[in-house]
Amino acid sequence: MTNVQQIRAHVAVDNLAALPQPRPLEKLTSQYFSTMQVEHDAAAQALFCFMRPEGRPSYTPELLRDMAAIQGQIYQAVQAGGSAPFRYVVVGSRIDGAFNLGGDLTLFQQSIRDQNRKALTTYAHACVDIVYHNALGYGQSVMTVALVQGDALGGGFEAALACNYIVAERGARFGLPEVLFNLFPGMGAYSFLSRRLDAVRAEKLIMSGKVYTAEELHEMGLVDVLAEDGEGETALRAFLAKIDRRHNSHQAVLRARQRVNPLTHEELRDVVEIWVDAALQLSESDLRKMSRLIAAQTRRHGDAAPRMAAE
Repeated sequence: MTNVQQIRAHVAVDNLAALPQPRPLEKLTSQYFSTMQVEHDAAAQALFCFMRPEGRPSYTPELLRDMAAIQGQIYQAVQAGGSAPFRYVVVGSRIDGAFNLGGDLTLFQQSIRDQNRKALTTYAHACVDIVYHNALGYGQSVMTVALVQGDALGGGFEAALACNYIVAERGARFGLPEVLFNLFPGMGAYSFLSRRLDAVRAEKLIMSGKVYTAEELHEMGLVDVLAEDGEGETALRAFLAKIDRRHNSHQAVLRARQRVNPLTHEELRDVVEIWVDAALQLSESDLRKMSRLIAAQTRRHGDAAPRMAAE
């Protein structure tokens, strides 16, 4: 099956109601998802969703498929009536040295060379659907937190920005490399950065192509908690306990944020159309630059091993 066929077969999950009925929370574990590890921590009132894609740690069609399925079950769990089984959804990674390196660049290359607009649009819609649900806290029923331990590049950075809060280890690196091959990050970066910073600083960051340290982003206010290397999960749990003491006010502020500066699904999908238009204009020289980035990321992360869960 080609990459484009994989997109069509696995990624598009536009109708959450069409997903299978949720299994009991205690059974919502990695045995059902080949690219995700899901853990319910009752004490922390949190659902931990750890990415563990095979090969280069990017948003493969298989990872997007599993994330969409999990999101559907989260919606059903928090909207089933009564008290929700968790207050927080945490997005992290079990790949050493990487949170996520972003889009499936090999798939992009193939689709651009084939001038396959439908394939690019389908893939990008799947990406923005996922970040939208995290940004909106599943109908504002829960708070979402990104736990970044390693590199968060391109779509990986966008996925972290989509969450209500970011906890990052000091050694984590963030960047939007798309400008290096004459494109731009189209799966939420502009929307999220312009709200967290402002349009001028958002564009400067997007166009720089620079890799930022977690400490630099903490100084900008993009990273909420800066943890020492190896202590990310400990810092995360301490942060959850801290905000839980004022859970009502934190949740109210997030709702006010959405009311004052609303993020809409339509906005994210409209930007995707701009991204697809730009992607289809890339030259062969641009695609060769993309290949060099793929090779560099593969050398650094292609054989990355899954990180063991904290004891």
